[in-house]
Amino acid sequence: MARSYDETATITAQSYYNSSDADTFYYTIWGGEDIHIGLYENADEDIGTASRRTVAQMAENTDLGPDSVVLDIGSGYGGAARYLAGRFGCKVVALNLSEVENERAREQNRRAGLEDKIEVVDGSFEDIPFEDNSFDLIWSQDAMLHSGRREQVLKEAARVLKTGGQMVFTDPMRADDCETEELGPILARLNLEDLACPAFYRETLGRLGFEELGFDENTHQLAAHYQRVHDETVVRDAELSKVVSRDYIERMKTGLRHWVDGGQKGRLAWGIFHFRKVS
Repeated sequence: MARSYDETATITAQSYYNSSDADTFYYTIWGGEDIHIGLYENADEDIGTASRRTVAQMAENTDLGPDSVVLDIGSGYGGAARYLAGRFGCKVVALNLSEVENERAREQNRRAGLEDKIEVVDGSFEDIPFEDNSFDLIWSQDAMLHSGRREQVLKEAARVLKTGGQMVFTDPMRADDCETEELGPILARLNLEDLACPAFYRETLGRLGFEELGFDENTHQLAAHYQRVHDETVVRDAELSKVVSRDYIERMKTGLRHWVDGGQKGRLAWGIFHFRKVS
């Protein structure tokens, strides 16, 4: 039986992030902490610095403390988990599909002396392996786009989040007024039929018993980020070529240009969403 787009998207994401080329590229370009869109104060700012600024700004929307338990879905290298555990003293469960990224995260947690605060779990956010009402905060950065079943992801997040708990996340999205066909090159690279849009998250989470507390819209940062990553890739081409295949580098440059183009033409949306589960 042929796999559905929903299944294929998950398999594609796992295989991609487990690959040596992808792991080496992201670890090198982002500095091994974060793999998400940054908030830039200038066009030439360090990617890692801008990416960490996103984490810090998202954290301002929370009321975490030492007794809080956080679930980071699609946690990558665990940079946000280390930030939250280190700053607030909370426990963080880092759930991520890529076993390769997770091994790097565990090692960095040990180096940071935070392995007692952070549990790294190999798994999918489409089937979260935890009991109902287990967490005070659901956190996610630029991960849900990789799912072909985003409504299922949100249902799972609602299930494991305590009533009164918060959900803070970012995701590269299709603009509400953009037609899916306009994102063809981006969707083809991700093996997806569509991206979510802000209206999807608002409507779906509303049905699941959430109230929206805010949306810090920063779509211009999406284009700025992918342009910055593209430029860094070009500048460090010789270095990357020693550890990443030429085919991967060229495909990455092309993919990054598609993201920049989509952002500059108003076809994409990005920002920090903040919700509370009220029922």
